[in-house]
Amino acid sequence: MPVTVATLLGHAALGLTLHTRSAPVDRRLSWVHVSELADPAPFLEGGELLLTTGLPLTPDGDRCLEYVDRLAGAGVAALGLGTGLSHPHVPGELVRAADERGLAVLEVPRRTPFIALSRTVSAALAADEYAAVAKASAVQQELTRATLGSGAPAAVVERLARHLGGWALLVDAAGTPLQAAPRSALQRAGDLVPAIDRLRAARPPAGAALTRPEDVVLLQSLGTGARARGFLAVGRRGPFPAADRSVVNAAALLLTLRLEQSRALDGATALLRAALLRLLLEGQEALVGSVLGELGERLPDAPVRPLVVLGGADQRAAAVDVAGDAAAHAGETLFAADLDGALVILVAGGGKLADRSTGLPGGVTGAVLGTAEPVPWPRLADGVRQARQAAEHGRAGGHAVTAFADLAGHGLGALLDPAATSAFAEATLAPLLAADRAGPGDLVDSLRIWLSCHGQWEPAAARLGVHRHTMRKRIRRAAELLGRDLDDPAVRAELWLALHPPGR
Repeated sequence: MPVTVATLLGHAALGLTLHTRSAPVDRRLSWVHVSELADPAPFLEGGELLLTTGLPLTPDGDRCLEYVDRLAGAGVAALGLGTGLSHPHVPGELVRAADERGLAVLEVPRRTPFIALSRTVSAALAADEYAAVAKASAVQQELTRATLGSGAPAAVVERLARHLGGWALLVDAAGTPLQAAPRSALQRAGDLVPAIDRLRAARPPAGAALTRPEDVVLLQSLGTGARARGFLAVGRRGPFPAADRSVVNAAALLLTLRLEQSRALDGATALLRAALLRLLLEGQEALVGSVLGELGERLPDAPVRPLVVLGGADQRAAAVDVAGDAAAHAGETLFAADLDGALVILVAGGGKLADRSTGLPGGVTGAVLGTAEPVPWPRLADGVRQARQAAEHGRAGGHAVTAFADLAGHGLGALLDPAATSAFAEATLAPLLAADRAGPGDLVDSLRIWLSCHGQWEPAAARLGVHRHTMRKRIRRAAELLGRDLDDPAVRAELWLALHPPGR
């Protein structure tokens, strides 16, 4: 239940008194803010209960009207005036001005500290948010059960529309309606054609939001391959809270599962797991766990260790078999699914399988494996990204197994493309190389030694066997030819890379 002015008036312990008569008391409060500024509007976002002891107020009616105008213009929901300090009672001019602008005015007695109102509103907002999250979780579980039932996807669409208090429409890849709830939502298909056409050009899953006079519409493409296999549109009056957006995302992923089941059984199973993996990457491990439970499976225990296998479709399929055999031998559970052309395998971070996983490429010729450190479920997306980066780095360097933690040990040069870096070095140092060819400038060597000595003149001159004034003259000449500020750390880093390209 949203917290409002009426909610606060219902707390007898606060001792609040409503002085305005026509101003609404049912507006939702977004927060409590305390300010004694004559113009607090720049620090407000709208919907606040603003608390003040009245320092910016004077008996002057015009001042009160200007103050109320500023608050109303900033979208303040209500004004709480603490009496007994600057003002013994609420000024009548303030009440009249607030009634004219529809701003509720509350008297806060001196015995009631402002922090008591802040705590009350904060607790109510937290309870409201928890209730929304709990409701969204319950709805997601209901949608999951509907997906597994015989009536899906119609049941999913109907339950989604009912939860949102709006409408839902499922169309196929060509834009033909498949399911609608309520049935009148079928009439909206024609209006969505331009938005669907734009979304069709993007690789799924992709989404768009449409704000129209009669409602707000969320549109999502469904599919896990290169093209969309359908589209889900939902609409309602007013914006979608974060919890409802999460429900829509879950419904889209679950509907993706149902649409993809039209393919061969193996393909459908792979897509099912791909969609479940995307749910995991979005932090929906409880939802995925319930789906796998219905299938007689379970997720590995957290923290989980992400593994990424790069290779062709046949190699990835073979890697699943090899990993499955290893899991069975170790008596452990794993989860495997394709993600954007790579195979992601999740194993328990503390189990034997995590240690044995590095031998996986030995059973699959040509496969490349990248690993990351164990992560909790909320950080799974980071772990999978790191494992993939390790695998791609290993493939580029010809390594069968690469751990993400090992990338730092190879140095920066190992992460750079040698050809591109050499071209960068040649272009950057071209003025110095030309000057050295034209005369005995020794500018390139002097710059290299000077940078290696951290810009210190005496050590650099000693290493070259020249006077420090000669060294200063050479570096000053190099800076002029390069047109760069050699005191800039970023410039020094670029020049160091140019002078020490990978492979040298």
